[in-house]
Amino acid sequence: MNLKKILKDQFGYKKFRDNQEDIIKSILDGQDVFAAMPTGGGKSICYQLPSIVFDGLTIVVSPLVALMKDQVDEAVENGLNAAFINSSLTADEASTIYSELYRGNIKLLYLSPERLSLDGYYEKLQGLPVKFFAVDEAHCLSEWGHDFRPDYLNLSKIKKYFPGTPVAAFTATATKQVQTDIIKLLKLKKPLIVRASFNRPELFYRVEQKNKSLEQITAFIKDHEGQAGIVYRTSRKDVEKTAEYLVSKGIRARAYHAGLPQAERRKTQEKFNKDEIDVICATIAFGMGINKLNIRFVIHGDLPRSMEGYYQETGRAGRDGMESHCLLLYSGGDMMKIQYHIDNMQNPAEKEKAVANLRRMSSFASVNVCRRKQILEYFDEDADERCGFCDICTDKIEKVNASVDAQKLMSAVLRTGERFGVVHVIDVVTGADTEKIRKFGHNKLKTYGAGTDKPKKWWRGVIDDLIRQDAVFQDAESYNAIKLKPKGREILFGREAFFIIKKEAANVKNTAKLLDSLDARNYDEKLYDMLKEFRNSLAAAKNVPSYVVFSDKSLKDMCIVKPLDNSSFLRVHGVGEKKMSDYGPLFIPKIREYLGY
Repeated sequence: MNLKKILKDQFGYKKFRDNQEDIIKSILDGQDVFAAMPTGGGKSICYQLPSIVFDGLTIVVSPLVALMKDQVDEAVENGLNAAFINSSLTADEASTIYSELYRGNIKLLYLSPERLSLDGYYEKLQGLPVKFFAVDEAHCLSEWGHDFRPDYLNLSKIKKYFPGTPVAAFTATATKQVQTDIIKLLKLKKPLIVRASFNRPELFYRVEQKNKSLEQITAFIKDHEGQAGIVYRTSRKDVEKTAEYLVSKGIRARAYHAGLPQAERRKTQEKFNKDEIDVICATIAFGMGINKLNIRFVIHGDLPRSMEGYYQETGRAGRDGMESHCLLLYSGGDMMKIQYHIDNMQNPAEKEKAVANLRRMSSFASVNVCRRKQILEYFDEDADERCGFCDICTDKIEKVNASVDAQKLMSAVLRTGERFGVVHVIDVVTGADTEKIRKFGHNKLKTYGAGTDKPKKWWRGVIDDLIRQDAVFQDAESYNAIKLKPKGREILFGREAFFIIKKEAANVKNTAKLLDSLDARNYDEKLYDMLKEFRNSLAAAKNVPSYVVFSDKSLKDMCIVKPLDNSSFLRVHGVGEKKMSDYGPLFIPKIREYLGY
C-alpha cells in the first residue's frame, strides 16, 4: 500500500511530517501508540489516514462537542466518510447515523468521552466492526495534566471490550509523568512512544510588564489589524471588560466564558471560525482542540497558572505553520492573586503542585533566558541557548543595577512596619500627600519623598521585580502588605546587588521561518485578497468555516503557483483529488481571469 499516494490524493500533502508515517504504520500493524505532538503537528492525519485503509470503523474520542462538526466537515471535504454523534443531534439525526454505521457507510466516527460513559454504550459499539480507537487530547486522563476530566477515566474500558483493537493516544502537551499516566490508564500494550519536538518555530514569544493592560492589549491587536486572535483573561469579569473595551475601539471582538449561555458561546465560536469576528476574549474555557488554522496571535492578559496551560493556549496560534505572535502581560499582582487561591486549597498535594507551577511560570516571565529554551526544557527537551525568535533573543537587552532604588522601597517597607500594600509604599517613596500618609505620620519618615525623581510607574516596576526575584512578598493574610524575605534583607543591607532588565523591542519579521517557503514577499497579495473573499463566500454558502474549504496557507501557495489547469492545481498545498474535483472548476477560472487568460 502506498501511504504517500493516499496522503497526496486524499489530503493534498506531498510528504509526511516528522513521525506521522511511523505512527500510521504502527497503527495499521495493530500496535498501540502514545504520541505527544505539538499543536499544528499533524496528529489528525495519524488517525484519519488509517480510517481510509482499515476495512471497518475508526472511532475518535474528542472532548469538545462544539468542535466535532468542524472536524467532520473538514474530513468530508477531503473525501472521508465521517460523522459524529453527540448531544447536539436530534434523535432522528442520531438514528440516521446509526443506520449508516450498521450499513458500513461510515468509516470515521467522532464521539465524546461522555457518550462512552453511558450505560451499555461499549456493548452497543461491539455490534460494529471497530478496527481502531484514537483518543484525542489524552492529557485529560491525568490528574497531573492541565485539563483533567473525570469522564476520560471511563476510556480505560476500551481494552476490556476491544482487547485486540489498537488504541492510539494523542496529546499536544504532556510531561513524562502525564505520559506514564496515559499509558497506564488506557492499558496500552507495548505502545510505540513518540515524543515529537515541542518546538513551535513559527511562534514568537514576548513578555511585557503589565501596566495599563487594556491599552496594551488594544495596541497589540491594532498592530495585527484584521488578523484572528485570542485574548485570555483569568476572570469572567475581565473577559467581558476586555471585550467591551476592544469593541469601543473598533475591534470586532466578543466574550466567551462558561458563565454565558451555551447558545451564545456556540454562536461566538461559529462567528470566530467563519472570520465574522477577529478576536475572542476568553477564559481558558475556550480553545482546547480548536480547529481554526489562521489564528495569528494569542495574548495572555494575566499570568497563566502553569507552563502546560500556557504552552497549550499559545499553541492555538499558527496551526497552519505560519508566523504568529504570543504576548504575555505580567505583574506582581498576578502572582498575588494566584497565591491567594493556592493558600485556600485544602489538598496538600494539589497545593504543592500549584506552588511549583506558579514558580515555574513566574520564572519563565521574569528571567533573562530565551523563552523557547525555557518551554522546551520544561518538556525535558534540549534546546539552544538562543532561538533568535523571542523577545529575549531579539530585543535590545540592558541589565540595570537598581540596588539603590530597591533599598529605598524596602526601607520604606520596614519603616512603615511591613503593614502596608504596594500603593501606599510607593506613595511614601514618591512623597505623595495623602490622608493615609498624614494619619500615620509617614510624611516624617526618612524615606518619605526619597524617590521623587522617578515616576510611580518606575517604582511599581521595581516592586514587581522584587516580588519576582523573591526579595519581598505580598502577605495575603495581612491585606497584601509588602514584607521582606531573606534575599530582600541581603539587598537592603548592601550584601547583594539587585538588577532589573530593560528591553527595547526590535522590529521583528520572521518570514524566513514560514513553512514550505510561503514567504510573504513571494505571493501576489491582490490575487490572494480576491481568492480569500471568494473562498469565504463559498464557505458561507456551505455553512462551514473558511479553513474547511482552503487554509490561508493553501491560498497563499495558490498565489505562488497560479495554477491554470487541473495538473498545476494539484501542486497546491492541501489540494488532493477531492478538492481538485470540487474546487478546481471554481478557482482556476478566477485565477485565469485575474491573469488575463
